[in-house]
Amino acid sequence: MCGRPSRRDAVAMSVIEVTDLRKVYAGRPAVDGVSFAVEEGEIFGILGPNGAGKTTTVECVEGLRAPDAGRVRVTGLDPIADHRKVARVLGAQLQQSELQAKLTVREALELYAAFHERPADWRPLAERLGLTAKLTTRFAKLSGGQKQRLFIALALIGNPRIVVLDELTTGLDPRARRDTWELIEDIRANGVTVLLVTHFMEEAQRLCDRIAVIDKGRVAALDTPAGLIHRSAGATVISFTPSAPLDDRDLNALPALASVEHKDGRVTLSGTDETVNAVLTLLARTHITAHQLRVTDATLDDAFLDLTDKERA
Repeated sequence: MCGRPSRRDAVAMSVIEVTDLRKVYAGRPAVDGVSFAVEEGEIFGILGPNGAGKTTTVECVEGLRAPDAGRVRVTGLDPIADHRKVARVLGAQLQQSELQAKLTVREALELYAAFHERPADWRPLAERLGLTAKLTTRFAKLSGGQKQRLFIALALIGNPRIVVLDELTTGLDPRARRDTWELIEDIRANGVTVLLVTHFMEEAQRLCDRIAVIDKGRVAALDTPAGLIHRSAGATVISFTPSAPLDDRDLNALPALASVEHKDGRVTLSGTDETVNAVLTLLARTHITAHQLRVTDATLDDAFLDLTDKERA
């Protein structure tokens, strides 16, 4: 969960700094002035719609793409000019990767371990990721989820100080996804900083200390998951089936109301605690009973849609 011991008790140090990053393809800006800093030891998430510029941003952090403008530093190093030094401290699981078809899982793990001066022991890593039974299986014979778990292992095998994970649980079943979340939490507990690109809201809400929402190549918001939810227009949702029709004029006059929806006789309102108190007062005044009354907090899904819809407005 996000309510974990904070490293902010100590003096925070940025291990990744992205300042006014810009990248253009065929005259179209894919990344248009993105700035953020990742503190040592945190799990920092990047969320955004498809084509928002998320992967291009992290590829610039990894040194796989050169920015057209702006500044990127990883532990104070330029990922392009100091690429070999950055590769010693940063591990990466890419959104799309391939290995030689006939390479077995064991051979891949041993090969990547040989690239590093002080590699992790790949055996417990393989065990944790459910790959032990597949050590003699060739890469081409692995399922999509098994390939994804292998690439996570390869990203971690160099004992990196920072690891970039781009859509790490895509293709995993729910059990494997949750096991992977626990692994990421363990990795952070051992002092590794995680830069996580994901489109799974539950994943971001559970794992991330802070999240940058990127849309149309720009940072639309940067906050903790709870902070993003609180900033949402409808931070609280109240739904019920009224015993008699409610006047829309009364509903639309409710304080701090963000939206109202009628569906199959049920009314759903989003707003704040003030909205909840006001609608309960309205129901009491009009002698209308609220059947199956539910009051819930908004989710990161709600906040994300609210933020990106504003960007599209």
